[in-house]
Amino acid sequence: MKGKGLSVNPEAPASGALVSEALVSVKVASEKLAPVLPLFEAFATGHRLGAALYFNEQCVWHLDAREGAAESAELQREVAQTLIQTKQSPNWCLALFAEHIDAGTYAQATLLVSGLPEGIQAQTSDAMAADAKIPGVKIPGVTTPYVTTPDATTPDAIDAHRAELLQSFLDAFTDHLWIKDVAGRYRFANQATLDSWGLSAGQLIGHTDEELFADNAQAFVKADAKAIELGAPLVVAECIDRDLNKGLIWLETLKAPMYAKDGQLLGVIGNTRDIARYKAAEEQLMLTSKVFENAIEGVMITDPDGIITDINGAFEKITGYQRSEVLGNTPKLLNSGRHGREFFTNFWTELEQRGHWSGEIWNRRKNGTLYAEQLSISAVFGDDGAIRCYVAVFSDISQLKQTEAEVLQLAWHDPLTRLPNRSKLSTIMQQQIKAAHHHHGRLALLLIDVDLFKHINDSLGHLSGDKVLLGLSERLVSLLDPDVTVARIGGDEFVVLAEIEHRRDVTNLLAGIQRAFDTSFDTESRGSVNLSASIGIALYPDDGDDADTLLKNADAAMYRAKQQGRNCHAFYTEQMTQSSIQQLQLQTALRNAVRQGGFYLQYQPKVDLSSGQVIGLEALCRWSDPSLGPISPADFIPVAESIGMMPELGLWVLHEACRQTKRWLDKGLAPGRVAVNVSGSQLAVGNFVEDVAAVLKRTGLPGSALELEITESMLLYSPERAVETLNKLRQMGITLALDDFGTGYSSLSYLRRLPIDTLKIDQSFVRELPGAKDNCAITLAIIAMGEALGLKVIAEGVETQAQAALLRELGCTEAQGYLFSKPLLASEVALLLPAATA
Repeated sequence: MKGKGLSVNPEAPASGALVSEALVSVKVASEKLAPVLPLFEAFATGHRLGAALYFNEQCVWHLDAREGAAESAELQREVAQTLIQTKQSPNWCLALFAEHIDAGTYAQATLLVSGLPEGIQAQTSDAMAADAKIPGVKIPGVTTPYVTTPDATTPDAIDAHRAELLQSFLDAFTDHLWIKDVAGRYRFANQATLDSWGLSAGQLIGHTDEELFADNAQAFVKADAKAIELGAPLVVAECIDRDLNKGLIWLETLKAPMYAKDGQLLGVIGNTRDIARYKAAEEQLMLTSKVFENAIEGVMITDPDGIITDINGAFEKITGYQRSEVLGNTPKLLNSGRHGREFFTNFWTELEQRGHWSGEIWNRRKNGTLYAEQLSISAVFGDDGAIRCYVAVFSDISQLKQTEAEVLQLAWHDPLTRLPNRSKLSTIMQQQIKAAHHHHGRLALLLIDVDLFKHINDSLGHLSGDKVLLGLSERLVSLLDPDVTVARIGGDEFVVLAEIEHRRDVTNLLAGIQRAFDTSFDTESRGSVNLSASIGIALYPDDGDDADTLLKNADAAMYRAKQQGRNCHAFYTEQMTQSSIQQLQLQTALRNAVRQGGFYLQYQPKVDLSSGQVIGLEALCRWSDPSLGPISPADFIPVAESIGMMPELGLWVLHEACRQTKRWLDKGLAPGRVAVNVSGSQLAVGNFVEDVAAVLKRTGLPGSALELEITESMLLYSPERAVETLNKLRQMGITLALDDFGTGYSSLSYLRRLPIDTLKIDQSFVRELPGAKDNCAITLAIIAMGEALGLKVIAEGVETQAQAALLRELGCTEAQGYLFSKPLLASEVALLLPAATA
């Protein structure tokens, strides 16, 4: 064989001579020879091997690739034509041979024959060995072709074994691995490649991309050429593809040129791997980065030593500092100077002990302005338990603080005169009483009621009336000493509170007040009016040692002054307590009514302001005594509270309302949620939650059908306990409403802590709508605050269409009042209720 060129040589050695050196040999039928012969020639040329074709052991063609294959194509065509025409039986034999067989060549030759077209017949290994007079070895996993090798102990046999091990090794990888020769034909592919592409080795080996992947062949060939041109491994594609087993997957393809030891190009090695998990991680990192950069909260990251290592865009927007100015600095850059050493000591102690700190803090922007921020700092720990960094997330709450201050101003001050309101006065009185008690001082409280002021509102209008009241408040403040407190606690009621040494000092206060009334008040449009006042006076500690008692006694003295003809003053005296006799009669009758069931309920509908539909009811307790006649709740509820009967009465109201609501539901009616008022004394009872649960169980009413109304003042004396109680009620499905909102003490920060669902605008604000601009502003503020806190807002005491229209315009969605319905008996309410829907 050595030294022979390409020729058809009838005198060539018999098949045994050549096949004894064969690397691979197969028996081929005539009709299959035409496509197989070029594969063998190309393989021999690419790997510098010999190839031969035998017919009935007669060599009709062979080549030595080291001398080139320039004439082979023409000869192959001639031979192929002859063979196809002869239709001979499968007596043809093709062989590849080499004097020295290395493992790589052996493996690739194995892949070549394993990928031959189906239908090629082959002898058994024993038959071939006998026919060729050489030992035969069958390739594991290959059923048709056979490889013949020398003795198993020779170096060639060892290389063949290594090739088998290499194939098994590469088949163990889930990555796709393949090899193409310089002609672009696939010469090797591991099992993962075949499985993913849905091809057998026979369908892949020896074929080009144009034959297999017509749609993408051009891109694949260009990628091969690019890798060859670069001369180094190259990532040529990242794409989403479909795997027969996994479905849509992310793939990354790497290609590299393959060279022989002498530098000759052998082909291209390809490797495609599933990078779905890397893509998922990359996408997660990208998403995290986008969230970090686009968050509306400022984010700052520091190392364990407090050096800033990263910030986001919101940090720059809030503080005014650019990234380059901050990185490498410390958070002291933002120090406002408003927090002392103790604050930061506690701050670091909590952060070190708990790994987290949150709260409000004041910082300074780059332009020097201070701002409040809600800050949360967390330590990030490594696997070894050491701190890796600190992450601070903060939001600018300056606007919220301003809004809170405005709401507090409305809550603690009269919107017309800006004087302290009743709530603020109560706080001031408590502080001054405490100070007076400590220093053995005295206080004078003067309650001023403008005589017949209602006539001014009725005749001149509320705007003129407001102007007069504003002018009066300004005069009182200017005519009295700066340390004297002036407050407005009602429509035409003012309070003056001052420290005194002797009873006669009250005369000076009365003189200043009188001067405020000496001059007429201008109403602009209607000229001027003259006013007078009835003044009641109570002294501390003579007439009371707490704020409520002093106000109550001053009120009693004021009414005595009115009885004396108005435009005068009266001191509180013990004789005034004679009026308490009537109170005693009321208390006795009330106790009997509680024991004997002398109460009944009426229900006032709540309506949707848009549709007018009944969406709920408020249960109202009523009492008609056989001797005293009908008694207003405004009279008997305070008495019930004062004698400790309210928890018992309140529990009866709750049970009766739940029982009636369940009856409506059972009749197929839809009463909505039924609201029941809860007093402070009820809420203070330790077993109130258990009582409510027992009523629901006894009546069968679901908690979702019940609403409990509480007032702001109820929550002040034990706020933590109150919040805990309300949370338990809410867990039962009960909704909670804050009744008479705007008349109590709540601050915005406190409201945020309360587990409430609804704010009820007190009827005192609704009553003067739409004419009273101040009440309109208060109502709008309450509605806006409710929306900001995610609460429903309902207005009570709506009596006119104008009030309803304004409330709708301001954004209030629910209301109750005489405009829609007066309180009705249960039988009357049933006629208004819609039928329940499935």
